[in-house]
Amino acid sequence: MKTEKTITGDVDPDVLAYTVGDDPVLDMALVRWDCLGTAAHVTMLSEMPVDPPVVTKEEAARVRAALASVVADETFVVREQDQDVHMAVETRLTEMLGDLGKKIHTGRSRNDQVAVDVRLHIKDQLLGLGAEVCDLASVLVAFGKAHDRVPMVGRTHLQPAMPSSVGVWATGHAEMILDQTANLEAAYKMNDACPLGSAAGYGVPLPLDRQRTSDLLGFARPLHNVFGASMGRGEDEAALLSALAQLMAVLSRLAEDMILFSMPEFGYFTLPRAYCTGSSIMPQKYNPDVLELVRSKTAQVLGLATASLSMLHAMPGGYNRDLQDCKGLYMKGLAITRTTLRILAKFVQGMGVDEAKLRAGFIPGVFATDVALRKVAAGTPWREAYHQVRDNLEALAAEDPDAAVAAKSHAGATAGLDYDLYETRIAELTATVVVRKTAFEGTLEKLFN
Repeated sequence: MKTEKTITGDVDPDVLAYTVGDDPVLDMALVRWDCLGTAAHVTMLSEMPVDPPVVTKEEAARVRAALASVVADETFVVREQDQDVHMAVETRLTEMLGDLGKKIHTGRSRNDQVAVDVRLHIKDQLLGLGAEVCDLASVLVAFGKAHDRVPMVGRTHLQPAMPSSVGVWATGHAEMILDQTANLEAAYKMNDACPLGSAAGYGVPLPLDRQRTSDLLGFARPLHNVFGASMGRGEDEAALLSALAQLMAVLSRLAEDMILFSMPEFGYFTLPRAYCTGSSIMPQKYNPDVLELVRSKTAQVLGLATASLSMLHAMPGGYNRDLQDCKGLYMKGLAITRTTLRILAKFVQGMGVDEAKLRAGFIPGVFATDVALRKVAAGTPWREAYHQVRDNLEALAAEDPDAAVAAKSHAGATAGLDYDLYETRIAELTATVVVRKTAFEGTLEKLFN
């Protein structure tokens, strides 16, 4: 029987290909994080109170230097016979350092190794995504501020409803996006715990200092229970994908509004032509293909979140190989969401407003509720006022939309938007991202220095 030689033994070629899957490609995104995790682990091993030491401090320094060179090596690849990034890095270190390279896996398993790689990668990605959320929200708030009191028909069921404004429309979408940071923060905090040292999920008979490795890698805390740390893999990715799916659902509604309100039948907004596509047969076409793809990609992220939870729901405790497939799911979800945020920011920044078309949408019925409320102010009970207007809709006349916009001055309404509130909130979120990113990168940089 033909077999392929790997670091963990000889394997049937078909079995090797099936179990390795996409890891040689996906794991290239984890090279830096695997090397950092190993640097922290070997540093802790060199400080472990055993005699003789598993790794001396001088040897740990040599390993860290070798790991830094792996990260900097643009020719480094993960091969199928390596199976994954962990074995690829260990193989390279053994080639560079001889028997010292064979010591680095002491006291750990690929289970806690991949778990820490993924959590470091997710942490870095979430910090980048947080900045992109702030960028899109900032662009929407600026768009709303620039067209604050421009009248815009508010709609329910897509039918004309009540007077509103472009400012309310834009900041409403911005606020929905900002509110999703609560879900992203929950995913960030769940992710910000170190599984390293849990090994295969049952610990090892060595005096590992798990708090030390957690601190070296910039985590908020170690995952305490070794069995729980093992089971946290998959759960962590599923929590992230759930947060991404909810954010994408909000972004999809923004994209749909932009498609609808840029249609000639509305004509409220004009989309930047550089971001639209043409037709192979109709010369006049400028299609919102990118915005349509936001809807499609939202469905994909929703599917990825469902797939991750479906994968977990019947899985027994402890490590199971099914978890390998969570890696591609969360990586794809992150890539889609981050790209969508960046593209939508460009779209909003380049979008135009047609005030004449917006004002033309104010048919008499849009003012029906305002008329009824004026009757209430004159002493008529609300329900009577409602029926008086409803029974005489043909008597309604068009009113001044600017006056209607100016009349609603309470918090969050057309004349009561607090732009300082939005700008402060975005600034605070941006500052949090910057502080976290600076601390994270500084902590990791010390490992190689």
